[in-house]
Amino acid sequence: MGDLNNSFDFLFKIVLIGDSGVGKSDEFNQNSKSTIGVEFATKVITVDGKQVKAQIWDTAGQERYRAITAAYYRGAVGSLVVYDIAKRDTFESAARWLKELRDHADSNIVIMLVGNKSDLKHLRAVPTDEASGFASQNGLLFMETSALEASNVSEAFSAILTDIYGIVSSKSLEPDNDPIKPSAGGVIQVAPTIDPNAKQNSGCC
Repeated sequence: MGDLNNSFDFLFKIVLIGDSGVGKSDEFNQNSKSTIGVEFATKVITVDGKQVKAQIWDTAGQERYRAITAAYYRGAVGSLVVYDIAKRDTFESAARWLKELRDHADSNIVIMLVGNKSDLKHLRAVPTDEASGFASQNGLLFMETSALEASNVSEAFSAILTDIYGIVSSKSLEPDNDPIKPSAGGVIQVAPTIDPNAKQNSGCC
């Protein structure tokens, strides 16, 4: 069997940020491993015939203490800023997380705003249009996801990795170039697929 560590063409570091309890670990970081105070997992997709591997970093609860260090962001080319659609305060925190990200990460990083727990439509506290508008104003990709229904999780990663790949392959990450922006110049929106017979719950935290 070949060395799995060499079975990819590109390796991108993606960081997950957002308030505790929004579902970062349970939804985006399944089968994660612990290392140096963070949790990480990997995901591989194919883009233009190339194997693109993401190393996905989570804060492992450090955000509870606002103790995330600059080292966490170092080398990241993408980030998912996650909030809970049923908890407005987690959405309002997105601006603070975005500022921290831009203070510590590379200016060319690709960022996606993710509204998690989209299955909780009856508890929604953050309108999709409002979140989409915030993403558009800040040059972010945007998607709503659901851990309970496994809705749009793969799509979210595919979207951000495809965007990063497109920029890297066109050599837009070279010094002095403009900051990375969504390839379409706008917001990616994918409506969650909801099973009307599915049992409603939060999908954990």
